[in-house]
Amino acid sequence: MDFEAELQKLYSVFARIGNLGLRLLWHCLHFIVSLGYFGLHVADALESYLISAGIFRSYQALNIHTLRYLAIVVESEDAYQISKVVQLLQWLADIGVRRVCLYDGEGILKMSRGSILDKLKNVRLFEDVNENKSLRDQQLMTLEFSSFSDGKEGLTKAANLLFKEYLKLGGLNREQEEQIFTESHLTEALRAVGYKGPDPDLLLVYGPARCHLGFSAWRIRYTEIVHMGPLTSMKYGLLIKAIYKFTMVRQNYGF
Repeated sequence: MDFEAELQKLYSVFARIGNLGLRLLWHCLHFIVSLGYFGLHVADALESYLISAGIFRSYQALNIHTLRYLAIVVESEDAYQISKVVQLLQWLADIGVRRVCLYDGEGILKMSRGSILDKLKNVRLFEDVNENKSLRDQQLMTLEFSSFSDGKEGLTKAANLLFKEYLKLGGLNREQEEQIFTESHLTEALRAVGYKGPDPDLLLVYGPARCHLGFSAWRIRYTEIVHMGPLTSMKYGLLIKAIYKFTMVRQNYGF
């Protein structure tokens, strides 16, 4: 009995030492990872400062004309920071970006577009652009406000339109029934119901999640997506860097 009791005590001691070692290992790994993220944050801040200061001359020669349409996706909680959004748009205007889509899932930016437009100069809404005029106006920035409900509502209306066309074609020419829901038909239906905006070349995501946060999937088939971090920590230099990297990439479509 004494021998078994000694074994149990020894096992208890080793178990405590093992648990203590695992906790110590966990804290060490957590510290190393946190230190790594802190180093990356410092490096990004330093790089942003150097780019903003014009130290890296390569970033000063932006071929901004290759960026025909830019989408900004903001996490809904950050979308309440209208001053940050306005500052971001002012930076884009200074860089030379003229066609921008602002998106958040809950439509906060769309509801606040009046206050956003009041704080900006030389801005017009995408829906107010006359078809006879070019959207590549060098003096005005064209803004489109979008939300998750737009994509959902637009897809519903497009599906209803396609269904009506399907019924018509079913009575006239049944050979076309298999081709009614192709990609081109969906694009035409979305355009017909007024929910087919331009496909963005570049999509910048401001938020904690590394995803498009519900941005309309049919508009980002060939879009490059870049995660920029929280809106509260946005930096002018990193914005230039993201746009510069996009302009330097050769894009091939099709075969």
